[in-house]
Amino acid sequence: MAIKKVNPTSQGRRFQTYSTYEEVTKTDPEKRLIKIIKQSGGRNVNGRITARRRGGGNKRFYRIIDFKRDKDGIPAKVAAIEYDPNRSARIALLHYVDGEKRYIIAPVKVSVGDTLMSGPEADIRPGNCLPMNLIPLGTHVHNIELRTGRGGQLVKSAGGFAQLMAKEGKYATIKLPSGEVRMVLVVNRATIGQVGNIDHSNISLGKAGRKRALGRRPRPRGVAMNPVDHPMGGGEGRSSGGRHPCSPWGMPAKGYRTRKPKKQGGNLIIKRRK
Repeated sequence: MAIKKVNPTSQGRRFQTYSTYEEVTKTDPEKRLIKIIKQSGGRNVNGRITARRRGGGNKRFYRIIDFKRDKDGIPAKVAAIEYDPNRSARIALLHYVDGEKRYIIAPVKVSVGDTLMSGPEADIRPGNCLPMNLIPLGTHVHNIELRTGRGGQLVKSAGGFAQLMAKEGKYATIKLPSGEVRMVLVVNRATIGQVGNIDHSNISLGKAGRKRALGRRPRPRGVAMNPVDHPMGGGEGRSSGGRHPCSPWGMPAKGYRTRKPKKQGGNLIIKRRK
């Protein structure tokens, strides 16, 4: 993947960069592998906003991704690499020899025409999925299961990879992109390789309109609000808030720990990301 910089014909385009999409080989998605997603605007079932600053954005279909990779022993050919508007990574369309089609997250060094496989007998090569007790130490993996058979939940965004550090008893130790070191069951599955679209983090949106197209609305500062809207609002003239930074509900920001001890992964997390 490469990044294209546009000519600064206006202030909005001065810092814009785009992906060249040179690895994408197919534009229209597979019709049987898409479904309609209804936009909620950050509202829950009661109609109340629970996730702020969301709404608008371009309409898009959801691509059904195979995170479980449970079609063991059946080879699949990579038919296309596609763009997915719902995630930062590219997706690969697999044609299995029995006629079924599935989407997976496209890893680095996987291109059209390659043959991929999942299951204990799969080779150690990018795109293949197998249990971690069969993966050599030091291998880069992604799409890692936290619970056996549930499907990959860890390391699925563009450019991400985890490293298999050790295996002892029924647990394997992996180092995640955040720096966290944790244990997962060795029978859990992982996909070999690094997630593609590595340069995604280097793209500059350049203007507010591209952020709105993603469905993200403006975020005003707390000190710019009225006292009725935010604890840091109000005051004569421009003020710095008059207190330590906090949320609209008074919860301290910038380092205040809010997680409960029971929900922190127990003793499976060896080293935390902070």
